[in-house]
Amino acid sequence: MESCLAVERELDRVLAKFNGLRNHSNEAVEELIHSLQSICNELQSGQDITSTQSAILVQTVKRVRDAVQRVSTEHKELHGSVSKVGKSVDRNFISDFTAVTPDTFENAKNNNLLNEVICEHFLRQGMLDIAESLTQDARLEVDSSRKEPFLELHRILEALKQRDLDPALEWACMNRDILIAQRSSLEFKLHRLRFIELIKEGTRRQKEALSYSRNFAMFGSQHARELQVLMGSLLYLPQGIENSPYISLLEPMYWEEICDVFTRDACALMGLSVESPLSVGIRAGCKALPPLLSIKQVMQQRQVASVWSSKDELPVEIELGKEYHYHSIFACPILRQQSNENNPPMRLVCGHVISKDALNKLSSGNKVKCPYCPVEQISTEAIQIYF
Repeated sequence: MESCLAVERELDRVLAKFNGLRNHSNEAVEELIHSLQSICNELQSGQDITSTQSAILVQTVKRVRDAVQRVSTEHKELHGSVSKVGKSVDRNFISDFTAVTPDTFENAKNNNLLNEVICEHFLRQGMLDIAESLTQDARLEVDSSRKEPFLELHRILEALKQRDLDPALEWACMNRDILIAQRSSLEFKLHRLRFIELIKEGTRRQKEALSYSRNFAMFGSQHARELQVLMGSLLYLPQGIENSPYISLLEPMYWEEICDVFTRDACALMGLSVESPLSVGIRAGCKALPPLLSIKQVMQQRQVASVWSSKDELPVEIELGKEYHYHSIFACPILRQQSNENNPPMRLVCGHVISKDALNKLSSGNKVKCPYCPVEQISTEAIQIYF
């Protein structure tokens, strides 16, 4: 972020100089044009040129040359300021990020996983032709059954953006049991939107709106307050909902909300995260890269680059914020170390959990005593825990 701000400050200086040069040039040109027009008018009168007019003409020509020279000089200075922006970009941004990801994607398996993540991202975004081209170029084996849910997702989303509720309602009815288990309000909100579309028409579709309200029967206990509002709006159909206390029902935010709700519930039903893993990874990487590049540069300057030898560990702790906390992290209460694949959390028979390294250190012969209670056990009775 600091790098972006530094470049932005340099860019602001260039823009300020450019605006100043433009304003000054416009004023100088307008003034010279006015002077030249006055001289032309005097010359067109047909009288002989007086010595005073000749002097004014010579002085005006000199002013034009001086103005051109001044604008040319300021333009050259502007080129220098523009070049400083490029230098600022080079100084604040490092194009080679391989220093913090040594040989990460040289492994064929990792490279294939990256291509699959990119392909899934394109499928999420509805860029099906790009995803298909990547699949062929990278020689990925993507089953058609993985593509079909994304095709359906985007078909329904496009319909919702066009304010067509039929595909979404059909999907919600088909997956009603799963949505109820997830405590989803998607189907209710779809019916609410359809009901609002009917009452917008006023008394002309009043009978149809009353008939459609039967769809709300199953949602009475969960959405009693919302249903009271919808039913109360029927009293104002003769004068129009837009002229009633229920005008808020016509807000476009309900259509924006339904797209978000459908995306969230559809992704949950497919076992996917709402956001693309690639997008999340890029945002997290943008936050993590600056401190990693800084510590790598310091290590190289002090000739201790070998300290960062493990690819599964970072040389410094990086806090990305709570929005990037997706799973529990176990820290051993004995050794104060975070667990990893080689040092997983282990559950003792008494229920207390410590790391595998701590278990090995506490083992005396074949037995180990829990550090929190008097229970003893055989070390092999400890069970690995998976978060």
